[in-house]
Amino acid sequence: MNDLDPKPRPRPAPRINSLRVFWNVALTGALLATLFTTWTPLGLMPYGLTDRFTEMFAPLDDSGLAAFPTATPRPRPRIGIVAGHWQNDSGAVCPDGLQEVDINLEIATRVRDRLTAAGFDVDLLAEYDDRLNFYQGLALVSIHADTCAFINNEASGYKVAQALGTPLLIQEKANRLTACLRARYEAATGLRFHAGSVTRDMTNYHTFEEIHHETTAVIIETGFMNLDRQILTQGQDQVAEGIANGVLCFINNEDASPSGAP
Repeated sequence: MNDLDPKPRPRPAPRINSLRVFWNVALTGALLATLFTTWTPLGLMPYGLTDRFTEMFAPLDDSGLAAFPTATPRPRPRIGIVAGHWQNDSGAVCPDGLQEVDINLEIATRVRDRLTAAGFDVDLLAEYDDRLNFYQGLALVSIHADTCAFINNEASGYKVAQALGTPLLIQEKANRLTACLRARYEAATGLRFHAGSVTRDMTNYHTFEEIHHETTAVIIETGFMNLDRQILTQGQDQVAEGIANGVLCFINNEDASPSGAP
């Protein structure tokens, strides 16, 4: 090389494009964040982020809106109706073979149908039904009929009783259910309360000791199978209406006085 020739100049160092570096770092960070988020359990995400992802990935319905599982409906209020003596024995029997259990079952079935039509879940229960153990419901009514033997000309009418040892927790409710049944039953059937003949078999009725202590329960003797035989065998719709209306009066907190409107 000729010494007179100028020496070659060193090449300048390449300039760093700071803007390009910035964007490369930003894109790399976004990619890593996305991958981290994708593989991170939902339970470890910050508060509220889980819900956002649930909404983002929820399936869409035909309208284009996110479709979530349908909420499970709450169970409807439950009522228990016991058909006295059913699946146990005949109960009282008339000389011509008419059995109390048949009257009770027919009336109880009609009561169940009326209350079901009113929007309640109703259990038709046998006398010693296994479901009575710790039974929980808005109310429980055990349906019976009184003796077929002739006592006197005054042996006509119905009776309603609650447990002798009704817990204080539901005492007021038991009083209301009793009052409602009396008011509505008399209005539907025209029968009168047979005062003075509520027996210990009614107030110490075995079912009262079996059900849950918060279930309000009563027992009703719908009439005497002797003098009240006609309405018990031919007017069962009236009898069932009186009982069903009494239960609805209690549940709906209606006026329980005899003149109260159903």
